[in-house]
Amino acid sequence: MAETRYVDPIHHPSYASQPTRDVRAWILLLISVLIPGGVQLLFRSRRWAKVSLSITAISWILAIIALVVIIIDKKFLFTIGTNPILLTFLIIWLPVIAINWIVCLFDTLRRIKLVTLSARARKRFLAAFCALVLIVVGPLAWGTTLLDSQRGLMADLFSSGKAAKPVDGRYNILLLGSDAGKGRTGIRPDSLSLVSIDAKTGKTVIVGLPRNMENVPFPKDSPLHKYYPQGYNCGDECLLNAVFQQGEQHKDEFENPKRAGEQATMDAASAITGLEVQYFAMVNLKGFENLIDSLGGITLVSGERVPISSKVDPTTGEHGPVKGWIEPGKQKLDGFHALWFARSREFSSDYERMIRQRCVQTAMVKQLDPATVLTRYQEIAKATPGALATDIPSSEVDDFVDLALKVKSQKIESLDLTPPNVTPSDPDFDAARTLVADTIEESSKDAEKDKGAQTAPGGSAGAVAGVNASLRTVGSVGGTNPQISAQGSAEGGSDEDKEIAEREICYVP
Repeated sequence: MAETRYVDPIHHPSYASQPTRDVRAWILLLISVLIPGGVQLLFRSRRWAKVSLSITAISWILAIIALVVIIIDKKFLFTIGTNPILLTFLIIWLPVIAINWIVCLFDTLRRIKLVTLSARARKRFLAAFCALVLIVVGPLAWGTTLLDSQRGLMADLFSSGKAAKPVDGRYNILLLGSDAGKGRTGIRPDSLSLVSIDAKTGKTVIVGLPRNMENVPFPKDSPLHKYYPQGYNCGDECLLNAVFQQGEQHKDEFENPKRAGEQATMDAASAITGLEVQYFAMVNLKGFENLIDSLGGITLVSGERVPISSKVDPTTGEHGPVKGWIEPGKQKLDGFHALWFARSREFSSDYERMIRQRCVQTAMVKQLDPATVLTRYQEIAKATPGALATDIPSSEVDDFVDLALKVKSQKIESLDLTPPNVTPSDPDFDAARTLVADTIEESSKDAEKDKGAQTAPGGSAGAVAGVNASLRTVGSVGGTNPQISAQGSAEGGSDEDKEIAEREICYVP
């Protein structure tokens, strides 16, 4: 009687039946996909298996730990995406994972021995193998590229300075609109706003500062205080937007000479409002144009023709011939035309220009959907540093991203230090600081009311308002009328009438 012996199909597939060999191939492939190095351990390639399994084990452990921490504290997700050290680690580690995975897959293919498979199983197996290679390599390579772009963005945009703590429970950030460019000397921030954010609730108040405010004071600890102890009061030329140049002229007396202009303007904003300013963010108009281009443009509906104007003749004070027009109707605007749509002042009132700015800003918010961000992330990351400069340290970005989500969900209050509240040519700064303090106090009282509105339909309005406020600097080039806000609010009629009137100027479909 013949002796029957068991033959191991894993190591000796030639002695196994055809169905067994086919099943063996799929099992080994599955093991290699889920546990790179597992197949090598089965075939007793111990050194190789030890390295591959170590990489696999570390990767799975880190992924599980990260997932648990994110479930406990969602802010950790923002930390991963903004911390330069973690980003660098991931940029190095993801290729290691990819190489380990691919090498193990191809070694598994060698050990499976395709010639032992049936013709039908061989075709399916090769198709599955090629698909797995693409599934593994594609996302990991794409993810590494995105992480590298993100690390570059963090390095280019955010500083490595010391983090500032909230003052009286609030972060105060000065927003500047920069129009420095060809033919202009230095930076002249023609639009200034101070954003005051409750560090816990995200409740936000935006204080508009007219660029032509005179006699602005400086805190006693500001280097400019000794030059202007009674305020910046040398006449019509000493306006708020000229403080930037004063800072640069005395840059060696500031803590950071490279940011002397920004620091001087922050000092003035602090003295005007009574709020200590911790950070600044400056929008550059040319960079803003590039940022819109990186989004693929914006779509809006214009209710009227908007001119692309020539420069103003200094002898007559009038514009030259119109260079072109943005026509009425639904338009897909690139950065150049979007910027002109927002800033054009010829043949229109400041109120109409304000509405157009709001349309551009709202269109940008709608354009910043996840699909656009993911497909155009590299272009956006490349354009953003040219559009924005800030001294917010990279170590604080995750906190501010978390805070921004709170800001998004709440109504944003605003206060413009313009007539009739404040007269820019002869401002009462005590009255201005009282207005700011009262507005912030009222805003804090309303925070609880806003919480109930967060879950209501249309809750995204807060996000639009937040971006509107932060980007309204863009439209102020070419001169800022300190009564824009008053003019806009003075347009009489009900809310419905105002909405109809605004839609006749422009709206976002």
